[in-house]
Amino acid sequence: MSDSKLNLLTFTGKIRTLHLTWFAFFLSFFVWFNHAPLMASIQETFKLTAQEVKALLIINVALTIPARIVIGMLVDKYGPRLVYSLLLFVSSLICFLFAFADSYNMLLISRFALGFVGAGFVIGIRMIGEWFPARQVGVAEGIYGGWGNFGSAAAALSLPTIALMFGGDEGWRYAIFLTGAVTLIYSLVYYRLARNTPKGSTYFKPKKTGAMEVTSRGDFYFYLLMNIPMYLALAVLTWKLGPDNLKIISGMMSNGIYIGLLLLYAYQASQVWRINKHVFKEEVAEIHRYKFKQVAILDLAYFVTFGSELAVVSMLPLFFKETFDLSIVQAGMLASGFAFMNLVARPGGGLFSDKFGRRNTLTLLIAGLAIGYFVLGQIDSGWSLTIAVIATMACSFFVQAGEGAVFAMVPLVKRRMTGQVAGMAGAYGNVGAVTFLTVFSFVTPQMFFMVIGGAALIALAAVRFLDEPQGQTAELMEDGSVQMIDVT
Repeated sequence: MSDSKLNLLTFTGKIRTLHLTWFAFFLSFFVWFNHAPLMASIQETFKLTAQEVKALLIINVALTIPARIVIGMLVDKYGPRLVYSLLLFVSSLICFLFAFADSYNMLLISRFALGFVGAGFVIGIRMIGEWFPARQVGVAEGIYGGWGNFGSAAAALSLPTIALMFGGDEGWRYAIFLTGAVTLIYSLVYYRLARNTPKGSTYFKPKKTGAMEVTSRGDFYFYLLMNIPMYLALAVLTWKLGPDNLKIISGMMSNGIYIGLLLLYAYQASQVWRINKHVFKEEVAEIHRYKFKQVAILDLAYFVTFGSELAVVSMLPLFFKETFDLSIVQAGMLASGFAFMNLVARPGGGLFSDKFGRRNTLTLLIAGLAIGYFVLGQIDSGWSLTIAVIATMACSFFVQAGEGAVFAMVPLVKRRMTGQVAGMAGAYGNVGAVTFLTVFSFVTPQMFFMVIGGAALIALAAVRFLDEPQGQTAELMEDGSVQMIDVT
């Protein structure tokens, strides 16, 4: 294997780590979305109302925003091998609980807990960043993200058939149980075969745990500001489940959650101060500084890329059905193309980023994304269905290639905090989904697409302030010596 190409047909060294890790991510998404294609059967078993079904779908993503932040900290401290293995192991047990739930409350509780598995993506970003050099990390992260993300589509394609194979009204339970069993076994396989770093390499850890490190006073305040949207997104999810909408939780419980979010933000702010108060006493040495704006810009870019993908995948089948008077099956098949593009688009975005530069690639892809959504905003029943599908697929390519370009940059910000940077960017993807789906509940599909296009223009302007990684970054060894890491 040459230094410039990846031979994906081998199963040794860094390629083995790539294959082991993208499949771990694949299983995490397979489990995370294993209920969606079986929802009709679940609804029939428990005689659920439409509102109760919506609540299950919403609560499935509620925990993922804070989970990605927490998992990012854990992976930086304990390493991806242990954290990924534990995440898959625990998620399999929760999956079993959902499979054999005997009440709606048990469905809600187990589905809420399974939102944690959606944070698995963050772990692999650090793992791949450890094994691949800067010149290959983009395409490697793209393969990891694109192939792993296909787990949700694989669940939609396979689980209804598996449920039918088991047969009976309870077939859905065995299909979901089977996903948990496979995940349980693989958690042990991953722990046995994966390694945090290549032999002889050092796994750098943050000096302190509890919040991300920053290296200037301005970045301290910037970090506090960038945390606020994540709490607002959780407040919006609470509002959706509350008495003014789905009526799943009471007004008293909603108010309690709002107060809890305020207290949690205050606690997080105290942790940010504990970790970073030294920047107000003395300047951090130039060699150890990084710019938090790099993290913030990547957050915004993932907000419009992955955030819009999650939102569009949720509404696209119904949009095609109603706009072109299709059957549910036809609409679902056509809309699934949006997710299928992940297999090539994410690796493509990472490859372009490696070859043509991080900032320029992300600029081009987000510009294409914005144009794509403005085009989708013009689709109506007068359009040819073929042209509408082509426009959707083209937009999808820019969306998911943009995701690949974002995470081609993440491992190059600050090595010892890669998990936390990935966690925050990943959380912003979910914040984007909550934001866009909330907008969708108030406007037409055409206006929904236009809003995403407008948000993409804001992200595009921000990306022009991204600094291209140059030269090397410094990390401290345990003995106090400095190791330089190439980021060009």
